[in-house]
Amino acid sequence: MDPKSLFSLSDHLDALSKEGDPLEVLQETVDFEYFRAWLVEGLGYGDGSKGGRPPFDPVMMFKALILQAQHTLSDARMEFMICDRLSWLRFLGLSLGDRTPDENTIRHFRNRLTETGTLRRVMKAFDWQLRKKGYIPMSGQIVDASLVPAPRQRNTEDEREAIKSGKSANDIWPDEPNKAAQKDTDARWTLKVGGKIRYRADGTPLPMIALPVFGYKSHISIDRRFGFIRGMAVTSASTPDGRLLRQVVSTDNTSSEVWADSAYRSRRNEKWLSDQMLTSRIHRRKPMGKPMSKATARANAAKSSIRAHVEHVFGHQKNRFNLFIRTIGLARAEAKLTLCNLAYNFNRLIFHERLETAG
Repeated sequence: MDPKSLFSLSDHLDALSKEGDPLEVLQETVDFEYFRAWLVEGLGYGDGSKGGRPPFDPVMMFKALILQAQHTLSDARMEFMICDRLSWLRFLGLSLGDRTPDENTIRHFRNRLTETGTLRRVMKAFDWQLRKKGYIPMSGQIVDASLVPAPRQRNTEDEREAIKSGKSANDIWPDEPNKAAQKDTDARWTLKVGGKIRYRADGTPLPMIALPVFGYKSHISIDRRFGFIRGMAVTSASTPDGRLLRQVVSTDNTSSEVWADSAYRSRRNEKWLSDQMLTSRIHRRKPMGKPMSKATARANAAKSSIRAHVEHVFGHQKNRFNLFIRTIGLARAEAKLTLCNLAYNFNRLIFHERLETAG
C-alpha cells in the first residue's frame, strides 16, 4: 500500500478509531494479559528447545476465540474474517503480512483449552479481576436456564433408543466411522412451552404452544447488583432446571437471597438453600386443581420483576451473538457457552465502566 495514499492503512485505522471502534474499547477495558498465566499453564507450551514453528501467542488466540463467540462463526469463517477485517487484526495485535491462525489452529487451541479445563479457570480469573475493580457479588443472585439449539439429528427409532441408553456414537455406528463422527449423542430433544397466554371468548386460557427443540441448555446465575454471570453449567436440553441449582448458586454473595422460577422449587432445593443459610425467593407453583391465591400471585409478581433481569442476559446472547451450537458433544458445547458467557461479561464490564465515567 502506498504510504502517500490518502487511504493509507494508518489513516484508515485512525478513521475507525474516530468512529468508535468497539474492539478498542474492549481492549482498553479488559486486561487480557491477566489471563496469560492461566492460558500458558493450561496449554502446556514447551520452551522451544525441540525446535519447530513457534506457537501463536496464547493471549492473541484467546482474543480470537472471544471474537468468534461474539459473532458465532465457524472456524473456517473465523480464519477468513481475521484476514479480512483490519479492526480485528489491530485487536489481535497483528499487522498486514503477519502469519495468522488457520481454522485447524483455532480448533486445536479451543479443544486444548476445553480438554484441560482452562476455559473454566479463565472465567474464574475474570471474576477475580471484577472483584479487584470493585464489582463484588451483592444484592442476591438470580438463576435461570435457556435452551440453545444445535443441528438436528435424523436417527431411526432403534438409534434413538441406543442413544438414550447411553451408548457412544462409535458403538452405535461401528462400521461407519465418518457417520459416527457427525452424530451428537449428548444433545437431546425437549419441548419449549411459552409465548403470550391467549384466552377464549369466555375468558378461559387456550393451550400453550409447545415447540420441539434439539440441543443443549445453558444454566447461569447472575448477581443482582451488577448483572455479571457468576456461575454456569451446561447440560442436554432435556435436563430439568431444578437439578442444576446447586451447581450455579454460590455462597459468596453479600446477600443471601436467591431468585428463580417455579421450575427450581422442590423440597430438596429448599432444604439445601436453608442449609447454606440462603433465603429462597423462588416462585411458588399453582396448587394442583385449585386456583392460585391472590397473596401467592402478588408474591410471584414481585419476584418476577427482579427475576426478569436474567432474561436480559439470554436476550443479549441470542440477539447479539446469535447463539447456536455448531460443535458436537457436551464438552465442546460447554466450551462454546463458556466463551459466550465470558464475552457477555466483557460487554457488561464495558457498560459499567462507561456508566461510571459518565457519572
